[in-house]
Amino acid sequence: MKKISISILALSIILWTSCNSETTESTNDSSSATEQPTAGQSGVQDDVSQKNVVQVAIASKDHTTLVKAVQQAELVDVLSNAGPFTVFAPVNTAFDKLPAGTVEDLMKPENKDKLIDILQYHVSVGVFKEDMLQDGQIIGQVNSGNITINKTADGIMVNNTAKVLAVIPAANGLIYVIDGVLLPK
Repeated sequence: MKKISISILALSIILWTSCNSETTESTNDSSSATEQPTAGQSGVQDDVSQKNVVQVAIASKDHTTLVKAVQQAELVDVLSNAGPFTVFAPVNTAFDKLPAGTVEDLMKPENKDKLIDILQYHVSVGVFKEDMLQDGQIIGQVNSGNITINKTADGIMVNNTAKVLAVIPAANGLIYVIDGVLLPK
């Protein structure tokens, strides 16, 4: 009987020690995970799912100026979130149409708020598919401004200044590729 009691006691100590060390290891693992810096939504690595609006723009050789502006304005994480967003994405040649020095001036740190305002004027919350758009439709933008959609036989225009060149679905919304930069009033 004495041998059985000692065996049970020894087994209990072994089990208690094993459980206790697992808890310590688990605690250590979680504390080291919290010490590592986080990158935000844009830092999530996923090569299988459909690309979000930022990833689509980054992959486009025609949107390098827009991507640089979004990065300068620190809007990458915001536009990488779930959305849904409708983004009116000007191509590089659209930025070239602006007066000389405009893009360079907007990229200066002291003009960050103005850059953010312009970029947010290109984004709507929600998905506005082509077949939902109507001539004269007014859509509220993230910067609290409004854009007007014009539908003609030649296609879709935004504010009568930017023509829609293509429509690209993204994981978190829809991208309208446009040939002009939209400027808030």
